[in-house]
Amino acid sequence: QVQLVESGGGLVQPGGSLRLSCVASESIFSISFMGWYRQAPGKQRELVASIQGGYSTSYAESVKGRFTISKDVKENTLYLDMNNLKPEDTAVYYCKAIHIDAYWGQGTQVTVSS
Repeated sequence: QVQLVESGGGLVQPGGSLRLSCVASESIFSISFMGWYRQAPGKQRELVASIQGGYSTSYAESVKGRFTISKDVKENTLYLDMNNLKPEDTAVYYCKAIHIDAYWGQGTQVTVSS
């Protein structure tokens, strides 16, 4: 069973940046899918960015050019670098891993507001 712990959320002004981290309890070398999702109040959870296989990445249209997903296999960590943040990016951000079963972290709050 994989445990995931997110960190790095917080309050940031529009145009600012944050880096989210998701540390896994075991090696992520063989995990085929890892992704960042977010859920805003009153909305469904949506996929923001994912990394599959080796280092194949994909992004939601709303974050393309602003967010970057990456992973550090040695540190068992998934990252999400978020730049030029907008108020509509405000949400709880969740890390997900698929390794036979699907595993979720507890989420980290990101609030973009002046």
